[in-house]
Order: sequence, then C-alpha cells, then structure tokens
Amino acid sequence: MRTVLKYLILSSCFFYLFSCKHHQTSTKTSEPSNHSSSSVRKKYAEKLGVSESDIKNEKLYQFINDWYGVKYKYGGKDKAGVDCSGLTAALYLAVYKKTISSNTKDLVSEVKKIKESDLKEGDLLFFNTNGKSISHVGVYLQNNKFVHASTKKGVMISDLNEPYFKQTYVSSGKVK
Repeated sequence: MRTVLKYLILSSCFFYLFSCKHHQTSTKTSEPSNHSSSSVRKKYAEKLGVSESDIKNEKLYQFINDWYGVKYKYGGKDKAGVDCSGLTAALYLAVYKKTISSNTKDLVSEVKKIKESDLKEGDLLFFNTNGKSISHVGVYLQNNKFVHASTKKGVMISDLNEPYFKQTYVSSGKVK
C-alpha cells in the first residue's frame, strides 16, 4: 500500500512539474513561453473540443496559456492577480493591439451589440453575476467556450452552455 501511495504522489508531482507552465508574477505579457506553438494548439484544441487546425490565432492562445491559472484579484490587471475586465483589457492590448476599458460597465458601451448566435473569436460576453447589473466579462473563443477570470479559479476557459453562464448571460458585442 505504501509503495502505491508513494508512486501516486511522485507521479502527481512529476505531472504537475512537467506538464504545465507555472504562471509568473511578472507584469510583462509578451514573454516567450516554454510551449511550442504546436503544443499550445494541441492543448487548446482539446480544451475547446475542436481540431488543431481550428486554432488559428496563435497569439491569442499563447496569451491564454501564459495567463491560465493566474489568481483572481478585484481590480487586478497583471499576473500578480487579475479581475475579469483587467484580463480582457490585457488580452485586447496584447493580442489585438487595441486599448479598451478595464471596467466591465464601461466595456458595455464600447461594443457594438451582437446576437449570441453571431459570436466570433474575440467578441465580448457580458454576465449579471451579482443579481443587479452587468458585473462580469469574458472573451469568446469558439465552440461556445470563452476565457475569463473566475473569482474562485482565476483565469480559465468556461462553456457558455454551463447552467450558471446560461442563467447569468446578458449580452455580447464586438469591440468597435
């Protein structure tokens, strides 16, 4: 029994150390990653349930890879901690070279509203998670998946079809 337990612990440690890139607390977002573009394509194709050939915007997925798991911090805008609008603003600047607001309520007025059925990569998704008004934003990827900063799990990818997001979804839009 002890041998099996040691093996499981060592296997878990090995997997943890060598299968993912630990996020850095640097504020730089353009640092090169340890992952090759093909491994990033493969990783996110699996996460999104699409083929590797559908992962076309390597800059976007490299950005997500570099930020994935960064902890949530209200008002945060860097890898020491980030909130949903801070992540969205950092992503837009790094990937699309556009400066947008890092305030969710302001972002609503910076987009051209679109139907959920017309979503394309890079479109913004708005949610009412506090029961009062729009309070959360994410960036649409593909196949109903989006990247956002979760208060509990930090930067992650979620599915619009999850009951929580279906219930709290308010609108979506394209950055003007």
